[in-house]
Amino acid sequence: MTSGRASLSNADIAELLALAAETAKMPLQKALRRASRKAFLWTEEAVILAEQGRSLTELPAIGPVLERIIRIWIAEPPEVPVPPEVRTGFLTLTEARAALAANPSCVEGLNGDLQMHTQWSDGSGNIEEMARAALDRGYGFIAVTDHSKGLKIAGGIDEEQLQQQANEIDMVHEKLRAEGLDFQVLRSIELNLDPRGSGDMDREAVARLDLVLGCFHSALRKKEDQTERYLAALRNPDIHILGHPRGRIYNFRLGLEADWEHVFDLATELDKAVEIDGYPDRQDLNVDLLKLAKRCGCRISLGTDAHDPQQLRFMEYSLAAALLADIPRDRIRIACPLT
Repeated sequence: MTSGRASLSNADIAELLALAAETAKMPLQKALRRASRKAFLWTEEAVILAEQGRSLTELPAIGPVLERIIRIWIAEPPEVPVPPEVRTGFLTLTEARAALAANPSCVEGLNGDLQMHTQWSDGSGNIEEMARAALDRGYGFIAVTDHSKGLKIAGGIDEEQLQQQANEIDMVHEKLRAEGLDFQVLRSIELNLDPRGSGDMDREAVARLDLVLGCFHSALRKKEDQTERYLAALRNPDIHILGHPRGRIYNFRLGLEADWEHVFDLATELDKAVEIDGYPDRQDLNVDLLKLAKRCGCRISLGTDAHDPQQLRFMEYSLAAALLADIPRDRIRIACPLT
């Protein structure tokens, strides 16, 4: 099957790059795979740049070699197969922005971001930097959700560090209030869940937090149905939001399968939220699953999974997915959970 388009979109080019990488040798293979991922971040359509006589090297991850390859495709568009599932259901930035531009009212009332990481775990910005970046976007709150101690590879923090982080949050609040800024940094965490839905932190420490995301980070390549682990996670009383539910990553990991209607029905019953993780490689939940979540009536949380202040811009992916799935406004967390 082909894409059916007269010219190539960035999504088409991403797929062609990924396909070319499957038969290329290193180091070209690595360059092709990287460019395939980065195509979802391009702020302009490559075809338009070519039509304007501009260099495609303006696009992230595109050097002279890849520019020559892409120009050949643009000049004579090849058939673009339907992507395999591991590369299906990802919005490009241009697609997301087009959807938002057509419905500008959908961004009204958005007041925060409910997933991000700082230097306390695997992020590069500190709490104040993330807060000020959010203020620049007109937000009134953020949730700092650094990884918990079981995820060593991501610098997960323990109970003592969690309290130290709380002290830093208090200092940031004091500094912002002294400047006359009304802003809330929620004490939160991305709680690492085992396949039984249990967390890896002392429950008394977790209970003092404003918000808890529960996320799976292990046994993510299982092919058999994983419904029971999701139901167990939702029944965990510490959890408010089920974060990046499938655990998928573009062109790397398909993610878990489950009876999603059953999962979303329980989330609705327990008044728990499921997340749209806006990180471009994740986009999890995607639009198709969000449509099912809408039918089931469960709450939706928007988070960027940002690892530096500039990545707060990934909210465009989360918002566009919610819009394209026609999620009702009253089902989306757009105000501070403490207000």
